[in-house]
Amino acid sequence: MRRYAPLVLTLALTWPAFTAAQEPQEVKVFIGSMFEIGELEGDRAGEFQAWYEDYLSEAEPREVPGAANPVWCNDEGVCGSILGMGKVASSSSMMAILLDPALDFSNAYFLMTGVAGTPPDKGTIGAVSWATWLVDYDLGHRWAADEVPEGEPLFMPRDGYEDIRVYELNPDLVDHAVELSSNVELTDSQDAQSYRERYPQETARRAPFVFTGTHMTGDTFFHGPGLSKQAQYMTELYGADDYVITEMEAAAIAQVVDRLHGTDRLLSLRGAVNFDQGHPDETTLEHLDPAPGETAGGFAETIENIHAVGAAFVEEVVNNWDQWREGSPKN
Repeated sequence: MRRYAPLVLTLALTWPAFTAAQEPQEVKVFIGSMFEIGELEGDRAGEFQAWYEDYLSEAEPREVPGAANPVWCNDEGVCGSILGMGKVASSSSMMAILLDPALDFSNAYFLMTGVAGTPPDKGTIGAVSWATWLVDYDLGHRWAADEVPEGEPLFMPRDGYEDIRVYELNPDLVDHAVELSSNVELTDSQDAQSYRERYPQETARRAPFVFTGTHMTGDTFFHGPGLSKQAQYMTELYGADDYVITEMEAAAIAQVVDRLHGTDRLLSLRGAVNFDQGHPDETTLEHLDPAPGETAGGFAETIENIHAVGAAFVEEVVNNWDQWREGSPKN
């Protein structure tokens, strides 16, 4: 017992002041973004700035031990934080926040938001996707293409991860979120339009739109048609919807939320700022590390689109909390 006493004392001293006499704040919507570029206001926006400016600029930051950044909560029950990039950083922050005794997540909706990549036959720059499934890109075995007959799979799932490698999100909640997005006007840019023309796929050339499908979570920032096909193969292997988004956090965050609250109120919203492979006139390496002037463009517009689409959901929940508190009205 004695050897653990310093740790207990440290936690007692560093945990934000909170007593049993205080009622924890009821969280209606928690918004989790993964990174910010600079300041929280007034400069080039990363994933969190628009949420902060719109909902949280008047809130006091709350330091949470174990979280990468503070949590902000407004008086309407909207909370948010920058969780960190990658599976470990984001999920460990999420667990710390969920265990904060000052916040009551019993009825909360979780909106995970950020930028991502998309295959050019499924999405386009500036498009925004609600996940129907989350799949972990890892948790299996991989090998080099020259070690098996040509055309054979290069990935095999490993036993023991069946409950955490794939999550089907609540279809009724996703449908409701898509419905709320249907009248949201998305922005575009000339730079993004010009970049799209380099791709032959009809979908890649489209103006931004809202779409659904599987979001693939992996710390590996994979690029190229071969790995894109492998991601699609994995979704088929797991019985999920088509792979449409590559990102680095959502499946890991889902595992954390699932342990404490289940995933019925979890949504993943991503905007495409790049394609997961090059156009016919560039190699995969050139696409991964583009020369000046060869980037996709449309980052700021995508950030704006993510916020516009997600805010339609946040506003609906907060403004009609009596209907949403017990669950999605479509359930």
